[in-house]
Amino acid sequence: MTLGDFWTHLPTKLVGAGALLTDDAGRFLVVEPTYKDNWEIPGGVVEAGESPRTGVQRELLEELGLVVPVTDLLVIDWSPPRPDQPGRPDGLMLVFDAGVLPAEQAERITLPADELKSHRWCTGAEAATLLSPPLARRMTAAQRARAAGHPLYLEGGL
Repeated sequence: MTLGDFWTHLPTKLVGAGALLTDDAGRFLVVEPTYKDNWEIPGGVVEAGESPRTGVQRELLEELGLVVPVTDLLVIDWSPPRPDQPGRPDGLMLVFDAGVLPAEQAERITLPADELKSHRWCTGAEAATLLSPPLARRMTAAQRARAAGHPLYLEGGL
């Protein structure tokens, strides 16, 4: 076996990266996709050759029209394969801290109509009714990690 063969046969994991972006009241931003029922956080799939932090910055610009500093990694969440999504591999879902967005900048959020219907600020309790259960748990952990000053590791949001 050559080194090239070795690399070719390694398992593949999906990598997703999202942002904890809050307002002055401590609520965090969620977005309503056009293509699924549950709300999401700003972010998406990290592209080949792209760092997770760069992926979040790209998604914030594409989804919200925002350029904001993305700083600390808050959550690493291993997401198992899902029977309801055949072919979807397991993956690592990362949440980064994108800080507090000033009200005047929040007013300039621009959504791509083909991808997102709306956005809103929500509390953790509100998020539990909007987000999928694993993502709601991931965002609760992200808020805890931000307060504690260190990242948290989860598996399936737990």
